[in-house]
Amino acid sequence: MISLASTTPDDAPTLLNLFQLYTHDFSEYWAGQTRGDVQPDGRFADYPLESYWRRPAWDARLIRRGDALAGFVLINDSAHSRRPVASSVAEFFILRKYRGAGAGRIAAEATFSLRPGGWEVAVARKNVRAAGFWLRTIKDSPRASGLEQLDMSDGHWDGPIYRFDWA
Repeated sequence: MISLASTTPDDAPTLLNLFQLYTHDFSEYWAGQTRGDVQPDGRFADYPLESYWRRPAWDARLIRRGDALAGFVLINDSAHSRRPVASSVAEFFILRKYRGAGAGRIAAEATFSLRPGGWEVAVARKNVRAAGFWLRTIKDSPRASGLEQLDMSDGHWDGPIYRFDWA
């Protein structure tokens, strides 16, 4: 059973620990750059989470499989397309052991169901696997409509952006 658990600032240490794994996975796309280097203490820089508990349209959720942590999702209202949107997936992470078995799709659909309406999901160009995952998840759901696929490469964002409505 995949579920989304609300968080509070008390959950920041758990999220920051999961972000170490997320950043490690993502760092392969930053080869040849200083971005994604570990700090002298061997950790990646902490992700700025404070706004996810202060801003009304922002939300941080832990993804659980039963009682076990399986990942996290951050939701905000900041669009990479620079067009108005009600909700956007800011960050999404599923632990490797749960990938490929439907946990990500279930978590994504549960995320969208938190806020029916307009959504945007932006994917880094080099993250081809994630782009395929998001496109399949959105296209295969009867609750998604009006899918618009943008491809941006403008210094602000580089990669596909999926905009759609969720019923």
